[in-house]
Amino acid sequence: MSLAKKTGWGIIVAGIAIQFIQPARNTSGQVLPTEIASIAPIPVNVLALLKSACYDCHSNNTYYPWYANVQPIGWILNNHIQTGKKELNFSDFGSYSLRRQQSKLKSIASQITDGAMPLISYTLLHKNAQLTKDDKALILNWIQQSIDSVFTRN
Repeated sequence: MSLAKKTGWGIIVAGIAIQFIQPARNTSGQVLPTEIASIAPIPVNVLALLKSACYDCHSNNTYYPWYANVQPIGWILNNHIQTGKKELNFSDFGSYSLRRQQSKLKSIASQITDGAMPLISYTLLHKNAQLTKDDKALILNWIQQSIDSVFTRN
């Protein structure tokens, strides 16, 4: 057998073998008392936008598309989710200090205004996560109202 065939078979075997190494899923299925919606009033339409555009990477409950079962795509998605949760986790938002909550809300507003979030790579595959100008205005208005009232308590 030639070196090219051996290499080809090696790649095929490795590609099949890695399919059995699946990362842990980010699906608790629970709404925690620290969930942002449990600690602050969020209009239903704003919460729906946050869930469709943000929660997959920024909460403890990710909806996984079929391709998350294909490696190494699943590993890449898992890394992306873990990185997103370290930056902001809506499921743990209530455990943040008041100052950190305010900072995170301001950061969300900045990311949305700058077009940095949701990520383009995410919205390409998740059309329902694309935020219109009106969607962004709803979220930004809610953030401003929340910073001015709910997240300024002593």
